[in-house]
Amino acid sequence: MLAYRKPEECRFDEVSLGEIMLRFDPGEGRVHTARQFTVWEGGGEYNVARGLRRCFGLRTAVVTAFADNPVGRLVEDFILQGGVATDFVKWVPYDGIGRTVRNGLNFVERGFGCRGAKSCSDRGNTAVSQLKAGDIDWEYIFGKCGVRHFHTGGIFAALSDTTPDVVIEALKAAKKHGTVTSYDLNYRPSLWKAIGGVERARSVNREIAKYVDVMIGNEEDFTACLGLEVKGVDANLSKLDTASFRAMIEEAVKLYPNFQVVATTLRAVKSASCNDWGAIAWKDGKFAEAVNRPNLEIFDRVGGGDSFASGLIYGLMTTGDADYAVNCGAAHGALAMTTPGDTSMATFDEVQKLMKGGGARVDR
Repeated sequence: MLAYRKPEECRFDEVSLGEIMLRFDPGEGRVHTARQFTVWEGGGEYNVARGLRRCFGLRTAVVTAFADNPVGRLVEDFILQGGVATDFVKWVPYDGIGRTVRNGLNFVERGFGCRGAKSCSDRGNTAVSQLKAGDIDWEYIFGKCGVRHFHTGGIFAALSDTTPDVVIEALKAAKKHGTVTSYDLNYRPSLWKAIGGVERARSVNREIAKYVDVMIGNEEDFTACLGLEVKGVDANLSKLDTASFRAMIEEAVKLYPNFQVVATTLRAVKSASCNDWGAIAWKDGKFAEAVNRPNLEIFDRVGGGDSFASGLIYGLMTTGDADYAVNCGAAHGALAMTTPGDTSMATFDEVQKLMKGGGARVDR
């Protein structure tokens, strides 16, 4: 069973470790033809902390690193606007041109209809990718400050040869101080292809999995990162076969008995702007399934899985009930995909309304 530390014992309810990039969004256009962009912040692990703070009202912080220049300070300003604490940000002196350190940029098209969403990241040699074991005082974070839940993921682990060691160091320190840990596999082929591909991703994530309480991912994540397969489901996921996903999760639990919760989103892609959307979670030997939302209309799919993770964590932390948690995550993820940007703009009232079966009628 998940055993959370008491809120009064901890300065933070949740802390995330990961890279935060400046996102460039061409709106309804394409990156390669754009003449102007909207910018905001985004990052798989960070999006969870922000969602927990802005939607669910929890006390969150992020562990990351930036080159100390105006771009880094702009991302910091976005983080502060989101209410996420920056106490654990490592600032690295900037050399004036980026030869030794820089900040990550991410250009993202939303996609529409038959044209899928597409991203082009520019994140080589970033400050956070150069983090190595020993750079962060985890004893201070988990011991002195106190943290109820720690979250990180496969995007950060894929940034360099040293970041997996940082993840494992953090997870071990969290466990030492009674902090519940979660990890989103978040497999990105573009991040792994130059450093060993799927074989390297599997080697790294199988080691990290040994220290995780709550494992999160989709069918591609579990296949690529842990070597598990969703049998009986076609490659295009034209329908959501819950039984196949349950079998995969059961196999994951056998391989990693340390898993206390395993959760996966269920997404059947009809088009870039229409998906079937659901989720399933395993906890204490039982399964809970979220309300399936067929033909969910999507405005911007980026960050939907991260918002699922934050809703799931909120539900686990506040109720311990898997059914509530998986439905909270699925509702929050669905709402997050109705607005632009990586991060959720949903309110807690909207999440609750959707969980109760509320529709899209105008609220007056």
